Amino acid sequence: MRQFFICLLGSISLSFVSAQTTATFESFGLAPDNFLDGGDNSGGFSDGNVFLPNSYNFDYGSWSGWAISSMTDTLTAGYTNQFSAITGGGYDDSDTYAVTFASPFSNLILTEGAAGGTVEGLYVTNNTYAYLSMLNGDSFAKKFGGETGDDPDFFLLTIKKYLNGTLSTDSIDFYLADYRFEDNSQDYIVKEWTYLDLTALGDADSLQFSLTSSDVGQYGPNTPAYLCLDQITTLDVATPVKDYLTDVAVRIFPNPTAEQVTVHWPQHQTGNALLLDAQGQIIKREQLFSGDNQIGMQELPAGPYRIRIQSEDGFLTRQIIKQ
Repeated sequence: MRQFFICLLGSISLSFVSAQTTATFESFGLAPDNFLDGGDNSGGFSDGNVFLPNSYNFDYGSWSGWAISSMTDTLTAGYTNQFSAITGGGYDDSDTYAVTFASPFSNLILTEGAAGGTVEGLYVTNNTYAYLSMLNGDSFAKKFGGETGDDPDFFLLTIKKYLNGTLSTDSIDFYLADYRFEDNSQDYIVKEWTYLDLTALGDADSLQFSLTSSDVGQYGPNTPAYLCLDQITTLDVATPVKDYLTDVAVRIFPNPTAEQVTVHWPQHQTGNALLLDAQGQIIKREQLFSGDNQIGMQELPAGPYRIRIQSEDGFLTRQIIKQ
């Protein structure tokens, strides 16, 4: 297993690629101090060539996965401020960014030309709720460093990739807070947008984000497992595949669906359909023949899925909502 640690030092990275796409989340058009938590039952959020899965529980008014936010509150402690970044906004003074509750993990799915390619990098910072909890402590979590400042506390982000349904053992690791230094003056909690170069992970279908804390209780980490992301840049596959498969009239219906999805495959040569869950894991593989092909989903839990259509000519991906 290889671990690539990112430190708080400036660096220059040169990449030569045919195309890039950046997810900025500004396309959601949020007014200041608003958020989208999945209450519209959309199943997630698409921007650039990434999809952020979301699940909303209408019984409890709660969400999991990802949210989109333009919240600016950097002062209010506690759970009610779960949608704010400690920076008070997005990267480079932009308004909008993504928030995730990575307990135990969250996944980001690559779509369209980015699927199966490399994520160049993204910007990351702490969530206000998590930042103030680590800085001051609260009724659930300790103050990092303890009363003396000597406790070797940490809050670690680990990013891994899925490719063809397999989770890599390689990872990018970045400390959102680190109090393990002998010299307490070096202790820090990240409060700015910081760029992470993810090219070392290589080609991927999706990324997995997990958070680890030194402050652990009976039910897991006590530190609020929140994280904010922005400006996710993908290195798109240099191929006209997406246009080609659209031109030959691949149709996927109905969507949403309760029992099965039909893939109309217009080619004489066979293709393949991969059904992936919100974590990017392949849960079904089906060969496609000319005409209509049914993929059963009745046994699957409700929520967002991705279907990836592949042939010798290329691939396309689409989101499917299971009701």
